[in-house]
Amino acid sequence: MEVQYRKQYSQALNRDMECKIYGHAGRPVLYIPCQDGRFFDFENFGMTEVWAPYIEAGQVMVFSIDTIDKETWSDSNSDPYWRIRRYEQWITYITDEMVPFMRDMVNERNGWTGYPGVMVFGCSLGATHAANLYFRRPDLFDRLLALSGIYTAEYGFGSYMDEVVYENSVIHYLGGMPLDHPYIPLYNRKKAVICAGQGPWELPDSTRQLQGILQDKGIQAWVDFWGYDCSHDWCWWFKQVEYFLPYLLNNE
Repeated sequence: MEVQYRKQYSQALNRDMECKIYGHAGRPVLYIPCQDGRFFDFENFGMTEVWAPYIEAGQVMVFSIDTIDKETWSDSNSDPYWRIRRYEQWITYITDEMVPFMRDMVNERNGWTGYPGVMVFGCSLGATHAANLYFRRPDLFDRLLALSGIYTAEYGFGSYMDEVVYENSVIHYLGGMPLDHPYIPLYNRKKAVICAGQGPWELPDSTRQLQGILQDKGIQAWVDFWGYDCSHDWCWWFKQVEYFLPYLLNNE
């Protein structure tokens, strides 16, 4: 498996950001680590082994990036006004810097003049961020794999609410989306998988709430609840990736 390490300065964040890239060809996949996670977690926790058949076959190139959760969602003692604006800078880093970099690399590697869209994948708080990216920017992301996420910004920001929190709280902005919003048919041309277990340390109520909103808005997504033995842990996320990836990678 080809593996590359990159460190690049981010204008949006005013700091260097690190990433690892797994694979030599295929569609781009953006991996968001779990809460407070780092770019090397995809490899260190063994997720590369689950994705290896698809990476080595040239079906996907996985780009694993850093979170800045310690400055944003996790820093509960600091001012939420500034924390959510720092988070918005991280979103801009992804959409305006990381995605174009990914596009250029996969186009070069595959000999493409366009690209098939970016899949975004995460577990736990990484799933929260992944879903936010997918639903905010369906012009950039055409696949979502969100495992064991929480889809309201209340998890990181409590009762604090302003326009930037609202724009980053999936349950809030999808709940307020008009039925004739142009994003809805755009979502329905794509594929999204949102899964939660019901076992130890899982919090499936947020996923149930999101499922109801998606149904009310006519937004198609595969929302799946696994059993009471399914815990909030890597061993289950490995199984879920193996189960859902064939569906997401099928272009039909």
